[in-house]
Amino acid sequence: MLIIGIGGGTGSGKTTVVNQIISENPQGQVTVISQDSYYKDLSHLDYDSRTKVNFDHPNAIDFDLLCEHLEQLRQGKSIQQPVYSFVEHNRTKDTITTHPKKVMVVEGILILTNPRIRELFDIKVFVHADSDERLIRRLKRDIAERGRDLEEVLDRYQNTLKPMHQQFIEPTKEFADIIIPNNRYNTVAVDIVRTIINDRLS
Repeated sequence: MLIIGIGGGTGSGKTTVVNQIISENPQGQVTVISQDSYYKDLSHLDYDSRTKVNFDHPNAIDFDLLCEHLEQLRQGKSIQQPVYSFVEHNRTKDTITTHPKKVMVVEGILILTNPRIRELFDIKVFVHADSDERLIRRLKRDIAERGRDLEEVLDRYQNTLKPMHQQFIEPTKEFADIIIPNNRYNTVAVDIVRTIINDRLS
């Protein structure tokens, strides 16, 4: 099994890069796991309290469960992956049965911040985009897909996202085996990762 970790700031284009990487691989050979599924269960908090949680700090992620699940997948066991609701700011009661595949891609803004999980990655990728581009993408996504308003998104970006990015996410570049600039389509970097995957699959 090949496990690839893909990190980078919010709105850097990680999902686009993931889709580019796996688009030419045989269906069913690659599974993508999102860090977002592993936000900690906050059922003990009411809704207003949950909205005040700093979801851009590494402490918001249940890395213990994610590491446990990746280790189980590597052993050939299936897992029950949590399902997270961005509307409710909490895990739902649902899970998704995830089966081990030859290639597992794990993506998320904080995915390279945890030493234990970095050890599980065979390849570590950091997707880079400039801050203006990331803010624009974040605005479009949160308003269209997550029911946020403009003021809420801008306030969160200025007071939480930007400082957390500078403190925790940007420094993880140093752990990356490959850095993909994603202000434009980066064919060479994506093709390198594709080649490694194809070698593993063949």
